Order: sequence, then C-alpha cells, then structure tokens
Amino acid sequence: MLTHPTLDKLQQLRLSGMHAALLEQQRLPDIGELGFEERLGLLVDRELTAREDRRLRTRLRQAQLRDSRACPEDIDWHSPRGLGKALITQLATGQWIHDGLNLILEGAAGTGKTFLACALAHSACRCGYTARYLRWPRLAEDLALAHGDGRYPMLMRAFARTQLIIIDDFGLATLTAPQRRDLLELLDDRHGHHATLVCAQMPVEHWHELIGDPTIADAVLDRLVHSAYRITLKGESMRKRRSPRLTPATQSE
Repeated sequence: MLTHPTLDKLQQLRLSGMHAALLEQQRLPDIGELGFEERLGLLVDRELTAREDRRLRTRLRQAQLRDSRACPEDIDWHSPRGLGKALITQLATGQWIHDGLNLILEGAAGTGKTFLACALAHSACRCGYTARYLRWPRLAEDLALAHGDGRYPMLMRAFARTQLIIIDDFGLATLTAPQRRDLLELLDDRHGHHATLVCAQMPVEHWHELIGDPTIADAVLDRLVHSAYRITLKGESMRKRRSPRLTPATQSE
C-alpha cells in the first residue's frame, strides 16, 4: 500500500497523532521487525496522547490562570509557611473536586496563595476537570455590568458548569449589597456539585463583618466554609524572598 496517500488521509481525518507517528516509523530502520498489530497499536497510542494533550491545552487556556506556569511540582516546600505536603499531594489528585468540596487559602499578601491556587488548578486540568481563575474585584465589577447588559444569566450558567472556580483576592473591601447577593447566587449554584477555591488575606473568622449582612453571611459560610479544606499560609512575603537585593549604590539613591 502506498504510504503517501495514507498520510494524506490521516491529515484529512485530522488524525495528527497517527500522522506524526507513521512518519516517525518510516524513519526507523528496524520497524519492519514489528508486526502489523504492534505498529497499529503504536499509532493509536500516539493519537490518544495527542488528543489528550490538545484537551489539556484547551482546559488550561480556558482556565485563564494568573500564573500559567504554576504546577504542583514547583511548589516551594523549603520556606516555612505551614504548608503540609501530604495535604497538597492529596488535593492534587482532584478527588476533592470530584466530591464537590471547597478549599480556602488564607494568609498575608505574598505568602503564595495565588501560586498554590494556580498550581492546584493546573493539576485539576491534568485530571480532566475544567477550571476558571477569577479575581473577586474584577468579577464583582463584571457581574454588576452583566446585570445591566443582559449577560448575567449566561455568566452564571457558565460559572455553574465549571468544575473548579478560583476566587482570588477576596475580601479586600467590604461587600456591597449587590455583591453579597451575587456571591451567594454563585455559591448556591455550585454547592454540593462543584468545587470553589477562595484566596483571602482576611481570616474566615472576620468574613461576617466583611460580607456585611448577617443573614447572607451565614448563608455564604454555610455553602462555602462548612465543606471546605482550610489552609493558612504564614511567613514573610515570597516576593520579598525572590526579589533581588538592592546594592548599596541603589539604596543610597
């Protein structure tokens, strides 16, 4: 059978993995020692790998992670931050997302909450889950605009379908009445079905006064905190540790 027509047909069928694998097989001098089923198996395996790679790239692109390079393998375990390796390893399996549980990351600015959240989201995408990174200040503004231009139901449906949502920089300011209602609506759609990860400088104990309305605060905490893992990061800013030290000449300027 002619090889070139087969390659053309693989391209037409959008079987790029099999196409690349067949080209590689052609360049192997001892490929004839393998039987038909073995060679076909290699082609199929390559196609499956290529498709999963494409799906992973799509999930990562849709996640819009603030730190797209963050992954569990790059987590800094040496800095004393109160970060338990056993728990993070467990979370990286994605079982908590499958179970519809939540995760709260607390700590001062610069302690690595965003990096850790993005690393866990990256791991979730590897496991086949969809994820989305959101900063609360920008999300609150977008939801306020969506109420006026008719996008609100569409946005909320999209968030409700996403298996892991990260809400970063939560609680930088006291919530307004519309923001309280939007947050409760968002969490109510997800409660018991999908996972939510919240990064906040303010400890959970102060969220009642942060949210403002006691009734809505109780409802938010009931849907978020009571079914959540909770990690408190400590220590000095990671940005301070990683920034280059000023030279004496720079300091004197």
